[in-house]
Amino acid sequence: MSKFNSKNIMPRYSLIALVMSLIAIAVVAKSAYIMIVQKNYWLEVAAKQKKDNVPILPTRGNILSSDGELMASSLPEFKIYIDFKTLKEAGKDTAFVDSINYICKGLNELFPEKTAGEFKQELLEGLKEEKRHFPIWKNRIDYNTYKEVKKLPVFKYDKFKSGFHEEEFNARRRPFGSLAQRTVGDLYGSKDVARCGLELSFDSILRGTNGVENRRKIRNKYLSITETPPIDGSDIVTTIDVGIQDLAERALLNELQEINGNVGVAIVMEVATGDIKAIVNLDKCEDGQYREIKNHAVSDLLEPGSVFKTASMMVALDDNVVDTMYTVETGGGVWTMYGRDMKDHNWRRGGYGTLTLPWCLKYSSNIGVSRIIDTFYHKNPEKFVQGIYKLGLADDLQIPITGYSPAKIRMPKKNKHGQYINWSNTALPWMSIGYESQVPPISTLTFYNAIANGGKMMRPRFVKKVVKDGTVLAEYPPVVQREQIAKESTITEMRRILTEVVSEGLGKKAGSDKFSVAGKTGTAQMSKGVAGYKTGVTDYLLSFAGFFPADAPRY
Repeated sequence: MSKFNSKNIMPRYSLIALVMSLIAIAVVAKSAYIMIVQKNYWLEVAAKQKKDNVPILPTRGNILSSDGELMASSLPEFKIYIDFKTLKEAGKDTAFVDSINYICKGLNELFPEKTAGEFKQELLEGLKEEKRHFPIWKNRIDYNTYKEVKKLPVFKYDKFKSGFHEEEFNARRRPFGSLAQRTVGDLYGSKDVARCGLELSFDSILRGTNGVENRRKIRNKYLSITETPPIDGSDIVTTIDVGIQDLAERALLNELQEINGNVGVAIVMEVATGDIKAIVNLDKCEDGQYREIKNHAVSDLLEPGSVFKTASMMVALDDNVVDTMYTVETGGGVWTMYGRDMKDHNWRRGGYGTLTLPWCLKYSSNIGVSRIIDTFYHKNPEKFVQGIYKLGLADDLQIPITGYSPAKIRMPKKNKHGQYINWSNTALPWMSIGYESQVPPISTLTFYNAIANGGKMMRPRFVKKVVKDGTVLAEYPPVVQREQIAKESTITEMRRILTEVVSEGLGKKAGSDKFSVAGKTGTAQMSKGVAGYKTGVTDYLLSFAGFFPADAPRY
């Protein structure tokens, strides 16, 4: 066994220790040199260093129809600027001046609203004043135009030489134009902020999450580092069917033009699921054209008029106070109720005389319906209103659109002396024919859909799911609002009566020779707020609520 020879090993360790000591001394010396001798230089560098955290905008998610058609999508848009100070510091100002005529000619071809001479004057003024964020063009431009601008002399260099830079925005585009515009929604263009509709209701899902880019300027050079990448928004798949939506919009527009109407609403709901397949809101504008301005379908609280009579008769049938053979006398078309005249629409032609309950609905007799309800509920109006509540007409449907208002159907209340508060003898009869209450069109639709669905009330559904990159992130299944709004026998009788309203009564215009239709027409004189109904000009709400095919309802 060999022995350890310290004479051979120790010189090597001594050499290594010497080298390490020299390196340590050099590091300390260099540090001292930087901290003491070069102190002012590095303080100057630090002072010239500029650090900014700049948000990186994500791409906003798409809004799709039920069959995958794009209803709203994001495309990049740009506002373009030039930093003349950077241009000068990079030594490109001479090249810019030499090319100014060519640059301005190119800008004029892209933006003919301004002459080449005007562009030249403005750009030279910006150069003279060394503007840092000088707008080349005032408006946003699309990607193709942006690429054309970037091809111009000097602008084609990177931003650290040319000073050319841009602000990027997500521009919202609707391939189908105004189709379902108020429901799909919109953004405030200048801020990329959701303004209305599903764009606003699902903004947190569509918007995504901003990233963060750290931009540092050290002396005359920039360095951009992405600290946190943006997370793009997810897509939402709606229940809207583009084909049905288009048909509904054209049908409503034709009807409004025919009657010279001011406002029109059309909604199509799928019976089994509650899916909103189409929703149209048209306002007549000052130029005579009809446009989507407001979502009346979910936000307008209106006295529904005669379409409410169906609910009144269902309450009476469900309480077993009448049956379909019950008869009521309507006289010559005018009936005085507690000092106030109730009139049928044909009162000048002698009225309808004696009617059965079904014919009260077929002829939409104000007298017939109001007399039935007043006869059995005058002493207990709370019971009638409770019956209306049971039908779901006053339910909060939790519509995911800003501006939605649930129906307001007031319940009679008594004071401590047993006297009704703000409830006259005429309140009940007029409520029974569609006055004294405020109901948005979406609630009326949901009620009639429940009749078509055998009594099961489905909550209106606007969005089916959230998807991203082909993966389903969330689903919104159909929701049952009420399992049964009335007895099965009541639903069966009312479906039969509503079918006859269209085939035999005043709803014949809604009929079709291709399939059977059930429903109820409605007309209501519209109140003018504080002025009431007597303002010299009378406005009417004309409506129809129904379903088809009547024997196996689908919509």
